Amino acid sequence: MSTLPLKNIKVIELSGIGPTPYAGQLLADLGAQVTRIKRPGSLDLPIENRSKTNLELDLKSDMGRNTVLDMIPDSHIVFEGNRPGVTERLGLGPKQCHAINPKLIYGRMTGWGQSGPWASKAGHDINYIGLTGALHAMGDNDRPPSLPLNFVGDYGGGSQFLVIGLLAALLEAEKSGKGCVIDAAIIDGTFSMMGIVYSLNHLGMWSEERGHNLLDGSRPFYRCYQTKDTGFMAVGCLEPKFFFEMLEILKLDRHTYGDQNDPAMWPQQTRLLTDIFAAKPRAHWEALFENSDACVTPVLNFLEAPNHPHNKARTSHNTQNGIAHPAPAPRFS
Repeated sequence: MSTLPLKNIKVIELSGIGPTPYAGQLLADLGAQVTRIKRPGSLDLPIENRSKTNLELDLKSDMGRNTVLDMIPDSHIVFEGNRPGVTERLGLGPKQCHAINPKLIYGRMTGWGQSGPWASKAGHDINYIGLTGALHAMGDNDRPPSLPLNFVGDYGGGSQFLVIGLLAALLEAEKSGKGCVIDAAIIDGTFSMMGIVYSLNHLGMWSEERGHNLLDGSRPFYRCYQTKDTGFMAVGCLEPKFFFEMLEILKLDRHTYGDQNDPAMWPQQTRLLTDIFAAKPRAHWEALFENSDACVTPVLNFLEAPNHPHNKARTSHNTQNGIAHPAPAPRFS
């Protein structure tokens, strides 16, 4: 599109860390005019803060607070990532802002939410997803849970659910003329993403024991294998037709290999595939599976990923001031 969908939307980001600047990045990537109110001395992250106007203010001062309040009448959205009650004490809470602009969308990004006994408790991504059951499900059963960086909590359950709420409320405000306050809690968003776990558990297809479920690496047909050169290949042939294609490419007899869904065969099958992939370097397996539907692909590091032919063809990254930037997503035709 020559014009991005949020071109005329004005947003005030009361800057924080983690999910707050990423939410602002998503809105700016969609074309919104995002003004980031940054604290004096705060860290400037080049990608999270791209396409934003940066304004350094001390919000504890009258001048800083009044500068923001002067922007409220012309703004569509303001959002913040402080503990509950902080913006009220600064004189920038929802009531103060709605008194100036009743149509304003006011987003509040926290880990625990605006209510409950832990609402004012400190925390980070690891703590939030730990309370939801998501973290407990990740990793091998004989080790502590594996950390999914901060993608699941901060960015998945946090930033993206905040943005969904902001955009939905923006549509409603255009019809009703009334704004609202959005309580975007990382624990709520993470719970929402765990629907598949609750569904499979209801169907008797999920175990509380880590490392014993369909998508957690317990199946030989859905896990990573190390290659001869210490690279890795991701094997994800869940469906039988993809599974049989993998066996064919690896020249494995399906009857000798055994039933795909027989738990008694999984240890033997895992050892066999481990030995096979360890015998050749990653480039060998990449070439072998390049034109197949076996769902076997390389595991790239973040420096390799932009140079993969598929990612290059889609221009998945662009360079700005010598820094590789992931391209905005989604794309608009």
